[in-house]
Amino acid sequence: MGNLEITSIEHNRDLSFLRSIREVTGYVLVALNQFEYLPLENLRIVRGTKLYEERYALAIFLNYRKDGNFGLRELGLRNLTEILNGGVYVGQNKFLCFADTIHWQDIVRNPWASNFTLVPTNGSSGCGRCHKSCTGRCWGPTENHCQTLTKTVCAEQCDGRCYGPYVSDCCHRECAGGCSGPKDTDCFACMNFNDSGACVTQCPQTFVYNPTTFQLEHNHNAKYTYGAFCVKKCPHNFVVDSSSCVRACPSSKMEVEENGIKMCKPCTDICPKACDGIGTGSLVSAQTVDSSNIDKFVNCTKINGNLIFLVTGIHGDPYHTIAAINPEKLNIFQTVREITGYLNIQSWPENMTDFRVFSNLVTIGGRALYSGLSLLILKQQGITSLQFQSLKQISAGNIYITDNSNLCYYHTVNWSSLFSTPSQKTVIHRNKRAENCTADGMVCNELCSSDGCWGPGPDQCLSCKRFLRGRTCIDSCNLYDGEFREFANGSVCVECDPQCEKMEENMITCYGPGPDHCTKCFHFKDGPNCVEKCPDGLQGANSFIFKYADEDRECHPCHPNCTQGCIGPHLEDCIGLMDRTPLIAAGVIGGLFIIVIMGLTFAVYVRRKSIKKKRALRRFLETELVEPLTPSGTAPNQAQLRILKETELKRVKVLGSGAFGTVYKGIWVPEGETVKIPVAIKILNETTGPKANVEFMDEALIMASMDHPHLVRLLGVCLSPTIQLVTQLMPHGCLLDYVHEHKDNIGSQLLLNWCVQIAKGMMYLEERRLVHRDLAARNVLVKSPNHVKITDFGLARLLEGDEKEYNADGGKMPIKWMALECIHYRKFTHQSDVWSYGVTIWELMTFGGKPYDGIPTREIPDLLEKGERLPQPPICTIDVYMVMVKCWMIDADSRPKFKELAAEFSRMARDPQRYLVIQGDDRMKLPSPNDSKFFQNLLDEEDLEDMMDAEEYLVPQAFNIPPPIYTSRTRIDSNR
Repeated sequence: MGNLEITSIEHNRDLSFLRSIREVTGYVLVALNQFEYLPLENLRIVRGTKLYEERYALAIFLNYRKDGNFGLRELGLRNLTEILNGGVYVGQNKFLCFADTIHWQDIVRNPWASNFTLVPTNGSSGCGRCHKSCTGRCWGPTENHCQTLTKTVCAEQCDGRCYGPYVSDCCHRECAGGCSGPKDTDCFACMNFNDSGACVTQCPQTFVYNPTTFQLEHNHNAKYTYGAFCVKKCPHNFVVDSSSCVRACPSSKMEVEENGIKMCKPCTDICPKACDGIGTGSLVSAQTVDSSNIDKFVNCTKINGNLIFLVTGIHGDPYHTIAAINPEKLNIFQTVREITGYLNIQSWPENMTDFRVFSNLVTIGGRALYSGLSLLILKQQGITSLQFQSLKQISAGNIYITDNSNLCYYHTVNWSSLFSTPSQKTVIHRNKRAENCTADGMVCNELCSSDGCWGPGPDQCLSCKRFLRGRTCIDSCNLYDGEFREFANGSVCVECDPQCEKMEENMITCYGPGPDHCTKCFHFKDGPNCVEKCPDGLQGANSFIFKYADEDRECHPCHPNCTQGCIGPHLEDCIGLMDRTPLIAAGVIGGLFIIVIMGLTFAVYVRRKSIKKKRALRRFLETELVEPLTPSGTAPNQAQLRILKETELKRVKVLGSGAFGTVYKGIWVPEGETVKIPVAIKILNETTGPKANVEFMDEALIMASMDHPHLVRLLGVCLSPTIQLVTQLMPHGCLLDYVHEHKDNIGSQLLLNWCVQIAKGMMYLEERRLVHRDLAARNVLVKSPNHVKITDFGLARLLEGDEKEYNADGGKMPIKWMALECIHYRKFTHQSDVWSYGVTIWELMTFGGKPYDGIPTREIPDLLEKGERLPQPPICTIDVYMVMVKCWMIDADSRPKFKELAAEFSRMARDPQRYLVIQGDDRMKLPSPNDSKFFQNLLDEEDLEDMMDAEEYLVPQAFNIPPPIYTSRTRIDSNR
C-alpha cells in the first residue's frame, strides 16, 4: 500500500525482490537508475490513489548513466494490464526499447488520463523487433513478452475488460486488469474491493436495513475495508473507523476499545487529552502556571497532577525573566474536566472576578494533596463568585477558602454533596459575610434548589428546583410552544428529534427520544420512524432496499425487480425501465447463431481428433515393440478402491477447513440399502488447480493402500466435479483437543497406551515404505478413549524400491515438529518421522502444550543446532524423557526405530505409574465417550439411530456379535 519509488540504483544491484509485487495503490516512479531490466513481471494493477506530480500513475525517466553504457533497456511489466487512475510518462531513457510499441490506452482506464500518457521514442536504433506472434506490441523480443490486450479488443457490449473478442467474453464489471471468466470470482484484480476472492463494489456494511423493523441493524456478516480487501478483523496495529481499517483516528474522533476491538468514536465536544500537571512529567520542575508553560495546557481535558496559581506565575517572575500571564490565556482551562491532584489558587488577575475558566471542571481527584487540601482559594480580594458550575465531585482532601473579602455564594453550597467520604471537611472563613451578600443582592436564582449555587443566574445552580435544560434551570419545558419543542424526561427537558414536525400550540410534538416517538413526521415516515427521505439503495441483508413515498408521505417498498428506485409499487414504476422486447429478441437470435457456430466448430474438432487417433494407431502398429523394463521386484498393490456416487453421500456439518479443502461430517447410505454409516467427507476446493487434484488423488492412493487398526481407513472416493475422499468418522475429534479438554481425567495408563498405538501405526507405515512428513497430535484422531488412529496423509510420500529418502519441493511445512535435516535440506526419511513422533509424545505429556511456544519459527533451526530441545514435561520421569531426547538426535541414524519405540512404550505401559507421575492417578477414570464437546456437537447435528460403524459394514462380524458402537441391526451381505 502506498507508492513504489525506485531511484538512484546502480547497474549491478539485485532487484529480484520486486518480482513479488502484484499491486501498487499509489504511483510507480522509476528514475535516475542504471540497471538494465525492471523485474516487475507480476505487477498487474496500479491504482493511482496518489499521483506523481498530480498527473502520472507510472513515471519512468532518466534511467541511464551519462558517461557509460549502463541504463534501462527493457521494462519487465508484461502482466501490467490496468492503471485505474492517472497517466503514464516514459521518456528520456537512452537505451530503453519496446516501450513505444505498447498500447498504453488499453492499460489506462480513465479517458482523460490519455492526455497525460506520453511515451516518446526512448531507445537507440539498435532495438530489435517484437516477435511475430505479438502483432507489433510487446515488452521484449520473445513470444513470452507479448502485450495482453484486455480492453481495446473487447466487444462493444462490454463495459470494462474482457478475455476474448466476443460478447460472451466480457469480464464482470468489478474486474480490473482482466479476467479468466465472466464471474466476479474470475478477476485478476478488483476494481474496488476483494471479498474472499469475489470482486465487489463495497464490503458488507456494518449496518444493514431491516425492512421488518424499518431500522438499520448491526450486520453479523460485516467486514472492514483494508486497502482493496474486505477483512473480518483489522490488523492489530490498525483501528476501525466506521467500516474501514485506519492507522489513526481523525482529529474529531477518539480511540476506544469495545468488545476487544479498537475503534474511532466521534467526540461529543472536544476529544479527550491528558496533560501533565505542575510538578509532574514534563512540568516536574515547574512551581506554578506561568506564561512559559501555559500553552502546554491547550485542549487538555484531564490534568494528571495539580494546577497551581502563584503570584510569580500570574504577575511574572523578573528573576527568571518570565512575563506576566495575559488574562485571556487563562481561557485555555475551559476544556479541563478533571484534575487528578489538587487546585491551588493563591493569585489571580485583578480584572477577573470569578473562576469561570473552570466552568467545565467536573472532578477534583485529590490523589495528591497540598497539606491535606484538594481545593485552596486564598486572599483573592477581587473574586465575587466561584462559578464552578460543572463541579460534581471532590474525591479526597479538604476545602480551604479564606480571606477572600468580596466572595459571596460560598455559604449556599452544599459541600457535603460533593464529597466522597464523610471525613472530608471545609475550612471557610473571613470571606464576605452572608448577610452583606444578601443586602447587595448577591443571592441564588429562584430556580435553584436548596443545594445552593456557585454564582448569579439560573446556570450556576448545583441542582434545579423544577426542570433542567442543558446546564440551565428553567420553570417548564417547551412541550406546547417555543421555537424548539421538547419532552420531559423526569426533571430534564430533552429536545425532540429533528425529524419531528413542530405541532401547533396545545399539541405535543414528541413523547420520547428518537425519530419513532414523533406525533407527526417533518419529512417522511418509514414504518414507525420519521426519516429525511425514503430508503434509496440502502444495503439490506441480501440486497439493496428501494422505497417510494405515497401521497401521505409514507414509505413503501418498490417492486423487487427495481434496481434504481421507483415512483410507485408496480414494475412499470421502476426508474430506468425501458421496453426490453427488441433487446430480448436480438439476444435470442444472436444466441441461436452462436450455438450453431459452436456446434459446427465442435463437429470439425471431433472429426480432426478422430483422424489424428487413426494416424497415431497406424504409426504405432508399424513400429517395433518396446523391450520390457528390468523388473523391480516390488509386489503389486492389490488394494481395492471403492468409487461412490454423490447421491450416496449427505453432508451434515463442517468439521474444519484448510488451504486445499474442507472436511464435513456426513452420512454414507450405500446404493440400494437402508444402512446409514457416519463418515468424514474431505472435499477439494473448487478454486484449486490441477496440481492440487493430483496431490488429492495421491492421498487417496496412499490411504486406500493402508489397512491397520491405528490408521484412518479410506472408505471410498467420489469423482464429482469437486473430488471427495470419504473416510471413517472419528467421533471424538483430534487427540490434541481431546487431551486438552480432558486433562484432569487422563491417567498414566491411557497416555502410554496412546504412545504404543501411535508407534505401531508408524511402524506399519515404515514397513510399507511410507514417510508421513506431518505427524503431530493434531493429526491423530480419537475413535474411542482407548483407540486412536493416525490420519492426514496429505504430505505423505511412498519411497520407491531402492530409495532411502524423499526430497520435497517448496511449500509450507510444520517447522516446530520437523527434524533439522528436513528444515535445511527438505530431506524426509522414516527417521525424520521419529523426530516428529517425539514432539507428538511431548504434546501428549503436556496435555496439549505448544512446542517452542513464543519462539519465532525462523529461530528454530539455530536453536536446535545449539543443542536446545523441548523441556521435560512435569509428569514424565527421566526414563520417558530420555526416549523423547533420543528421538531428537541430530544424527538420524542414532534415533530409535518405530519398532523399538513400540516395544519400549509397551514395557512402560505394563507399570504406568512407575514412569508417569500424575496426581490422583489411581483415582482417575477414563473420560466418558459422551463427555467430548466434539462428540456432543456430532450428536446435536444428526440423530444416530440406525447408524452403523464403517468397520462393521466393511468387515464381516463373526458369530453375529452385535456391533460395539451404534444400534445393532440385521447384517447385510458381507461380500459387498
